[in-house]
Amino acid sequence: MFSLPLTDRASLHPLEPWQAEEFAAFVERARPHLAPWLPWARSITDVAGARGFLTRYADGQAGDIRRIYAIRSDGEMVGGTLFRVFDVDQGVCEIGVWLAPEASGQGLVTRAVRIMIDWAFRDRGMHRVEWRVVPHNEPSRAVARRLGMTREGVLRQSFLFGGERLDVEVWSLLAPEWPVTTG
Repeated sequence: MFSLPLTDRASLHPLEPWQAEEFAAFVERARPHLAPWLPWARSITDVAGARGFLTRYADGQAGDIRRIYAIRSDGEMVGGTLFRVFDVDQGVCEIGVWLAPEASGQGLVTRAVRIMIDWAFRDRGMHRVEWRVVPHNEPSRAVARRLGMTREGVLRQSFLFGGERLDVEVWSLLAPEWPVTTG
């Protein structure tokens, strides 16, 4: 399996159905931290649920419509990233992330998402990368700012979560705005 380095101790890896037991254990361990933001952090409660979730992403990768990755530090899963939406025909994708509290503040999400954005724009020819976040998730908003995304607006009460209708901010980055690198 491939991995892409994020730091000398952390890397980005594909996350696949055969890793359902590990993913379920991660969700259980990090649930208090993740559940305020992510519906699946509440609904994945066992290995079968984790396997079903990862299988939907594996099927989506086969159909070129979504992908999912684990962030590992010293070999242990500490978070992840995904292309929740990957629409090649429209040239639009949406990135989502999650991270265990003990891995926060190390720049792992920002580094991982830079790799994903670079791949989407340079290798896949995407035109637009989106980032959606509830306004009170300041760490996620900070990542969008660090990546140079533009806050486009708010979808008012568009996200039903835990019986409450939440606003969602839409941030984006266009391919011409992404820095050109060489080498």
